Amino acid sequence: MAQDVKITIIDREGVSHEVEAPTDMNMNIMELVRAYELAPEGTIGICGGMAMCASCQCYVLNDVALPEKSDDEEAMLSEAFNVKENSRLGCQLHITEDLEGLKLELAPE
Repeated sequence: MAQDVKITIIDREGVSHEVEAPTDMNMNIMELVRAYELAPEGTIGICGGMAMCASCQCYVLNDVALPEKSDDEEAMLSEAFNVKENSRLGCQLHITEDLEGLKLELAPE
């Protein structure tokens, strides 16, 4: 049976939220942030998760086995603001059991 994973998300106000993320619903981090309303409506996932905007950019704060960046994600991050070494697009991080314990911070708008 699929397990929920615990993910810690630091919102744009600097507040840390530990949330339960289902691994069996094909959700991604951007959708998770939306589901828990950790970012104001219209400030995250503007393109609908197509890696066409960087509104869901986040910084990965710990060492968790993440999928490799796709070319689309690399291209989008090369044009985005506030990009760091540990930047990822939340819409490209699908929630799997590998993400147990992931800690991330939402990039500024």
